[in-house]
Amino acid sequence: MSVHTSKFAAALHIARTLQAAGYEAYLAGGCVRDLLMGREPHDYDVATSATPDVVLASFPRTFAVGAHFGVVLVADEETVTEVATFRFDGAYSDGRRPDSVRYTLSAEEDVERRDFTINGLLLDPLAAPQFSSKELRHAVLDYVHGLEDLDAGVIRAIGEPVQRFEEDQLRLLRAVRFAARFEFAIEPVTLAAIRAMAPKISSVSRERVRDELTKMLTEGHARRAFELLDETGLLTEVLPEIAKMKGVQQPPQFHPEGDVWTHTLMLLDQLEAGAPMTLAWGALLHDVGKPATFRVAADRIRFDGHVEVGMAIGAEICQRFRFSNDETQQILALIENHMRFADAPHMKHSTLKRFFRLEEFPQHLALHKMDCMAGSGNLDHWNFVREQYEAMPEETVRPDPLLTGRELIAAGYAPGPRFKEILHAVEDAQLEGAIHTQDEAMAMVRELFGG
Repeated sequence: MSVHTSKFAAALHIARTLQAAGYEAYLAGGCVRDLLMGREPHDYDVATSATPDVVLASFPRTFAVGAHFGVVLVADEETVTEVATFRFDGAYSDGRRPDSVRYTLSAEEDVERRDFTINGLLLDPLAAPQFSSKELRHAVLDYVHGLEDLDAGVIRAIGEPVQRFEEDQLRLLRAVRFAARFEFAIEPVTLAAIRAMAPKISSVSRERVRDELTKMLTEGHARRAFELLDETGLLTEVLPEIAKMKGVQQPPQFHPEGDVWTHTLMLLDQLEAGAPMTLAWGALLHDVGKPATFRVAADRIRFDGHVEVGMAIGAEICQRFRFSNDETQQILALIENHMRFADAPHMKHSTLKRFFRLEEFPQHLALHKMDCMAGSGNLDHWNFVREQYEAMPEETVRPDPLLTGRELIAAGYAPGPRFKEILHAVEDAQLEGAIHTQDEAMAMVRELFGG
């Protein structure tokens, strides 16, 4: 792993500048954890004994966006680094932010307000000038036994778990996400606190919950994350529709893997780190309509209308979590079309081409493959659609229209609702390869629609 990035260089410069001025300054939090684990940090944060006014005066471009909480952003041409003054937090009456803070000269006191031991490590950049793997551990300030927990693979709340979770209930979800992402265990006392406090997650804003769930789905360990959500009682609080999948049996001839919950977990198991968030949510929700439509028919278990019901439930979930319109549209399209692949070999050319026109069609391919692999394993329909999609030139899928309303008006047709029917028929014939020119299109219109 290389740490020679612009973000790293910026954080290092800030810490060393503050140290040179006589203040304590360390790399702090998740970036230290990631460096010690051999991972490339996404961002670098600096914790310092310098007060915000000192930080603001020490660098050319600064922003006091969180100065009330001791946080200043320091910017250069390429990066923005968060610099936080050592602090002690007062009460958290809103379950998210402290009502008051006081600055402290104690790095230890600052660490003790943080969430988990593995996130409570500080790194002195002067003590590790080359940042070799051997130097890193010697440069760490560890007041909470975070190194031990990192080595043991344990997520442990700093201090009293209930107090840490009362301060910010989102930490309930963050504990699950870190445990899944790093394949760590949650320490028993911390786990017990999560289970006891699971209902309190309802006080967290839906946007924050959505973002945490999205990270769980796209960091490469989605199955473990949702198993932990279930084990901690958080799943029924944040996504009761998914919890209802448990115990909903499926026809064994098509789903030998078991119930809808097991099937969904097997899809999540296939999501790679960095998967598009809409694909990830589509995988989670594609069968969300099955619990409500389960019935035992004479021949087998059936889920009549589960796609339509699933779209309605999916729309409600997307609205609840305040997804954007574009995100919602794509997630619902994945739910709506995940069963269409079985019909593809029998589709007309025009229908198949319109199928391929779906936004982000590769996501539909990816979801269907995961769906098959989490069930019977039969990829015949996926192979057919993939081969057709890859072999079909874009210009035949989205050809320039042979006719528009302008040509119809010029030919003497009165504008109105019938235009849509006429133009759809022309496009159908064009996609089928039955007509190729504007003259052929106009002749077809006159034959079918008069005039």
